[in-house]
Amino acid sequence: MDNSFTKVMSNKTDEELITIVTVNRNKYQELAIEAAEKEIDIRKIDEFKFQAISVKLENEKKITQKIENNSVGSRIRFLNFVIDFIIVFILFLFIVPVIETFLPLISRLERSIYRIGSLIIFMSLYYIPFEYKYQKTVGKIVTRTKVVTLENNKPELIDVISRTFCRLIPFDRFSFLYSRNGFHDVISRTKVIKG
Repeated sequence: MDNSFTKVMSNKTDEELITIVTVNRNKYQELAIEAAEKEIDIRKIDEFKFQAISVKLENEKKITQKIENNSVGSRIRFLNFVIDFIIVFILFLFIVPVIETFLPLISRLERSIYRIGSLIIFMSLYYIPFEYKYQKTVGKIVTRTKVVTLENNKPELIDVISRTFCRLIPFDRFSFLYSRNGFHDVISRTKVIKG
C-alpha cells in the first residue's frame, strides 16, 4: 500500500531522492524515507550513480559545515560595520561638501537628493571594488575576516553588487540581532568567515 509520500517522492529528482535517504535522512519521517527508497528502486538508480551523488552530497555538506564553523558572530560583524561606516562617512564629509559648492543646488530637496545619491555612490565605490577584488574591506582586514559564497568560493561581481545594494535595506543592521547573517548576506548568498 502506498503512503501519502509516494506522489511527492515521484516528483523528486534522483539527486533529491538520494539526498533524502543519505545526508538528510534524520530530517524526514520514516514513511517519507520508505517512499523515497521505493522510488529509487522503481527508477532502478544504479549503484555507481547512487555512490557518485552520495559522495558529492557529503562533500557539499562538509563545505557547508566548514563555512558555518568559520562564520563570524555579530560582534565582529558589528565591528566591521563601524570601521567601514567611519571610513565611508569621513570620505563623504570631506568630498561631498566640496563638490556641493560647485553645483547649483537651490532647494533643500535638491541638496538632500544629492547627498543621499552621493552616499550610495560612496558606499558602492568602497564596498564593490574591495569585496570583489580582495574579498575584504578595511573593516574585514582589521578583524581578519573575508566574504565567501555559500560554496566557499570568491564571490562573483554580481554577488558583491547584490550584497552592497542590499545593505541599503532599512532594517539590514537589525537583522544581525536575530541571526548570524544579515539580509545582505542571505539575499546575496554570501557569508563572512575567518580568514
